[in-house]
Amino acid sequence: MNVYEDPSTWTAEPVRPRWRLALRFAGGVVWFPVVGVLWVAVAVAGFVVGLFADAVVSSRFERAYVGFVGATLRRVKGLASWCVTWPELLHEGDADYYKARVDRVVRDWTARAAAPRHPKKSRPSVECAIPLRDYRGVGGWYVAEVALAQGWELRPTDPRTEVRLWWSAASGAA
Repeated sequence: MNVYEDPSTWTAEPVRPRWRLALRFAGGVVWFPVVGVLWVAVAVAGFVVGLFADAVVSSRFERAYVGFVGATLRRVKGLASWCVTWPELLHEGDADYYKARVDRVVRDWTARAAAPRHPKKSRPSVECAIPLRDYRGVGGWYVAEVALAQGWELRPTDPRTEVRLWWSAASGAA
């Protein structure tokens, strides 16, 4: 963490009212399948149009089209961002649950980043972004503390949305 950053942004998020979480969960049970079907429909339509466009137009258009379809799929996925999952409903305000969740997420990313490189395969990812959903009960400072202990470095980040990390051991391996 840099000293110029506001320390209040690295603290745990306030506990949300249980009734509001219950409403979001109930709405999500209805809304999430709709978003899932919409996402699949957009992906299939994008694939079908892409097949025909691939035969007709240039590779420059193809790259732009792939970017457009990717951005559209991210927007459709964002339609369900307000939904609350069952574990979030049950464990809102439970710091121990969120500590265990952060420990597991960072451990999994560390295992991926530290995995040996296999020949003829791409390198393991050396950057990650841990979303607020994983650490809202303990704050970004706990993510930074756990990650720094496992060899990660902080990237420029906004802890109100996500904590971005970079695997520092990757700089020595070329």
